[in-house]
Amino acid sequence: MKQKKNKMGARASSISVSASEALLVHLTIGLGLALCFSVAHNVHFISLTSHPSHVLGLIWAFQCPTVILLYSRYRKDQERCSYWKAVGRGLLGLPAGAVVNALGAIALGAPVGIQYLPKTINWSLMMSLFTIVPAASVFGSSWTDWQRIFACTKPNDPVDYMICLPAHGVVIGAWLGAWPVPLDWERPWQEWPICVSYGAIAGYLVSLVASFGFILVRQHVKGD
Repeated sequence: MKQKKNKMGARASSISVSASEALLVHLTIGLGLALCFSVAHNVHFISLTSHPSHVLGLIWAFQCPTVILLYSRYRKDQERCSYWKAVGRGLLGLPAGAVVNALGAIALGAPVGIQYLPKTINWSLMMSLFTIVPAASVFGSSWTDWQRIFACTKPNDPVDYMICLPAHGVVIGAWLGAWPVPLDWERPWQEWPICVSYGAIAGYLVSLVASFGFILVRQHVKGD
């Protein structure tokens, strides 16, 4: 009985998100990514292949306010957590998540050295923005929610899907994008972290679409 009350309280403390609202959030972030590449190409005359550090820096710096401000609206336990507190949690999550992503990449074979440092930092910040920051803004320090989303992969509501699938998608995309790196093709896009970044962004965009699809099906089945 107590568990049921806790679940009902947790559900009541979060904002209900419709499929159309989830689509709007995903479109805003997706179009923001497209805008970043457009600015890099048409204004700065650079690309992810020619100047990976600059383009990755442009992506996370431009998208950071968008992601944090959007996801902070869906924070859990809104009676005790204000909107700006959720924004602050997202800002703190950015560097913390970057450290986790950087250490993970290095453990899996990313090159270490002064010449790679700016690339690794900007790549890690971009990865953190799409994996850790939304969860930090919404869940804060709720270890139960973090474990449910990242360890058990058990999203319960539309906001969970908006966090869970894109976070997993960007990591899987980066992992798949890394496979050409050790091959002896001598192509410029094989350098760290170019193809890994392309894979991460592609995985993220695909998972945004998948997330919306799951939300749509869930609301149709449950009649939300």
